[in-house]
Amino acid sequence: MIQLFNVIKKYGSGSPALDDISLKIERGEFVFLTGPSGAGKTTILKVLFGWEDFEEGQVLVQGINVGKLNAGNMHTLRRSIGVIFQDYKLLTNKTVFENVAFAQEVTNRDRKTIKFKTWEALKNVGLTPKKDSFPPQLSGGEQQRVAIARAMVNAPPIILADEPTGNLDQEISLEILKLFEELNRNGATIVFATHSQDILKLGNHRVIVLSRGKVVSS
Repeated sequence: MIQLFNVIKKYGSGSPALDDISLKIERGEFVFLTGPSGAGKTTILKVLFGWEDFEEGQVLVQGINVGKLNAGNMHTLRRSIGVIFQDYKLLTNKTVFENVAFAQEVTNRDRKTIKFKTWEALKNVGLTPKKDSFPPQLSGGEQQRVAIARAMVNAPPIILADEPTGNLDQEISLEILKLFEELNRNGATIVFATHSQDILKLGNHRVIVLSRGKVVSS
């Protein structure tokens, strides 16, 4: 599903953000990426989604050679990936329902399908009572659940999560982890970046440890 071969990514003239990284993630796996701040977790996710270029190596996602994509065909990669950010990136001028619906509007789905899929996604994360609320009216845990519903609504085969529990307390973090595990049971490949040792202990999944842009344990 995901393969990185000897990937090097640099920012300026300092040490590489990714230093000769090689990884393989199988279809249907749930994988934790962990390590201290600056280890390369977020950079890996950005490379997988095509947000960041890289200087050397090869990245394959579902057989797509990411390094050969350009702005004109990047959609062939991104339509198969759902991304969840630590800071949610919700549209504050749209309701919960509209935020989740918007993720489908860009795929040109018909209105009836969009409405059905949005209701279904909000039901799965327990947020149908909040459908008419705006993001600033929600708690951090609720906003993260909206972000998860938005990422899952198109049923992508891959979900990338960048510190999705970083700003949440342990009880809410466990609820969020369970949502990801349910998505994984339904067939999604999950790459979950976290520095939280509590989350790593709660989830019995493969752990890839990064340090200074290198894989030190997998």
